[in-house]
Amino acid sequence: MAELRFQINDKAIERLPPPENGRYIVRDTELKGFFLVVGTRKKTFTIQGDLREEGKRAATIRVAIGDTSEMSTRAARAVAKEYLSQISRGQHPRGECRIAKATTAAALETPEAPKIVGITLRAAWERYKISMVRKNRSERTIESYRDHIERIFAGWLETPLIELGNDPAKVAAKHDAITEENGPYIANGSMRTLRAVYNHARKTNRELPPDNPVGSIDWNGEKRRDTGMGLADLKGWFLELAAIDNPIRREFHLFTLLSACRPAALKEAKPSHLDLRRRVLHVPRPKGGADRAFDIPLSRQMIRCLLRAMRFGRLMYPFEAREWIFPADSADGHLAEQKEERSTLSKWGNELRQTFRTIANPAGVSELDARMLMNHSIPGVNAGYITRHKLLEDHLRAQQQAISSTIFNALGNAVAEDENLIAWLGVGAARNAICRAADESPSAR
Repeated sequence: MAELRFQINDKAIERLPPPENGRYIVRDTELKGFFLVVGTRKKTFTIQGDLREEGKRAATIRVAIGDTSEMSTRAARAVAKEYLSQISRGQHPRGECRIAKATTAAALETPEAPKIVGITLRAAWERYKISMVRKNRSERTIESYRDHIERIFAGWLETPLIELGNDPAKVAAKHDAITEENGPYIANGSMRTLRAVYNHARKTNRELPPDNPVGSIDWNGEKRRDTGMGLADLKGWFLELAAIDNPIRREFHLFTLLSACRPAALKEAKPSHLDLRRRVLHVPRPKGGADRAFDIPLSRQMIRCLLRAMRFGRLMYPFEAREWIFPADSADGHLAEQKEERSTLSKWGNELRQTFRTIANPAGVSELDARMLMNHSIPGVNAGYITRHKLLEDHLRAQQQAISSTIFNALGNAVAEDENLIAWLGVGAARNAICRAADESPSAR
């Protein structure tokens, strides 16, 4: 039978008939050098590439990857890319093997064929990355995993996972070394990434030991950060914030406090995400990816904050402001770094999320409502019975307004007495801080 050519996939492989005798080859149209050898009893994933020395072909290498009954096409393709990459760098995928030319399909399988070394960490990571994309994981999450694998474990990229699985002490020693060099949190985080990649690889590589080698490490103790502010701390923080020269950064920090939105997601907020009629700001790709997209209900203070940010943006960065609510002179066109000197602003970033959650209590907001406002998962079986967007238009917005009002009421007379606060928030805000906003209880109206 003549050679066939099409994009190799699992369904196509199932339909391939066995030859009457001998074997035939099916070449993949997507990845050059990747093909399938179809015999009377089995079908074998295989690669072929030219090993070059000083620019000249020294040998043509063929390596069997695995049987189609034992691994999927996706897994085989990932290994094939890794093997072909090694050949292109002048390395034999099985370094200890004798380099010999192979010209026919019959030369692929010999009794002396060495045992397959198995999937490397690099190939396993490439496959896991594809899985994360298909599950709509956010780019920030994927980048975090990539940093762990390609930076922290750079020296292990060509290491077969089976070597780590058979030597968990090596993984434990690596965790100790990372702790010493990069700190306890990075060490734990990178090991969680390695654990996930190994577990995913084992689904299609049953030769890997079932016990994940990361289970051998002694995890570093991690303490939940307790850096949020209480009501008594807000006055001093607002005075610090009012003194910041850049008005866009000032509004960014304020909105982070009022919304509890994660800074990474807030930086990418666009005017098109803002619906003033419904009084919501859509967050399309929060932590967890597009599947966790949600709308933030907006209080009156939050709307004023966003409108000020967009007004300043049009004045300072007119081109970038067309696309971003918090524009900046950066490569992406939006605010890229929210960190401030502690001497300038004592609290920023996720510390403001903790503050939001802390102030929700004196504002009278329940644990369940606070979780929904922060887009946290809801524990328990009742989670599946709660439809968040049905609560958004009235109940959750009222809870959001309660938190915003509590925050501004905590300022007392400071808004009317400090020149920077008056210049920033205006005389109207100063009056509201003292006399209470219109959304207060009827007895105060």
